[in-house]
Amino acid sequence: MTEINTNTTENYSKNNTSNPTNTNIKNKITYDDKVIEKIVGHALESVDGLLSAKGGFFSSVKNNMVNSNSVTDGVSVEVGSEEVAVDLDIIVEYGKDIPKIADHIKEIVAENVDKMTHLKVIEVNVNVVDIRTKEEQEKAEVTVQDRMSKAANSTSQFVSEKTEKMKKNNSSSNQTDGLVN
Repeated sequence: MTEINTNTTENYSKNNTSNPTNTNIKNKITYDDKVIEKIVGHALESVDGLLSAKGGFFSSVKNNMVNSNSVTDGVSVEVGSEEVAVDLDIIVEYGKDIPKIADHIKEIVAENVDKMTHLKVIEVNVNVVDIRTKEEQEKAEVTVQDRMSKAANSTSQFVSEKTEKMKKNNSSSNQTDGLVN
């Protein structure tokens, strides 16, 4: 019995077929589209002249209703087992060289996706949906939620002021009534 165990141990060491550190273990990594979209979205944050990646109409409506600018807005991908295709809807800063921005986007997207996933970016399609100055972009980013919050604060302040005024008027009125009696 002891000899069999020794032989088994020796065979295990020689063949190394069950060793967990064996490089013959097969594995497969898959990526959800959202993961690649986030990698692309974060990569775009460093592109000069790119004001925003924006989704279509419904994405814009959603973002203008609540403060929910997602890094994946305006980014869609098709992920294969070894390759990725990227479609972008972007807003570019007025006065900037759009083809140069598109080239930079292509480079930085391919670099980041490859670095993190080892997938090859085979296509980056850039659709320029708008061109704005930085000031126009800042104004456009004010959401309905921000406007509602401002309105609520203004209303609250107005009510407080009117309440104080009424208290003063009632106080003055009560003092005057006391003098008349």
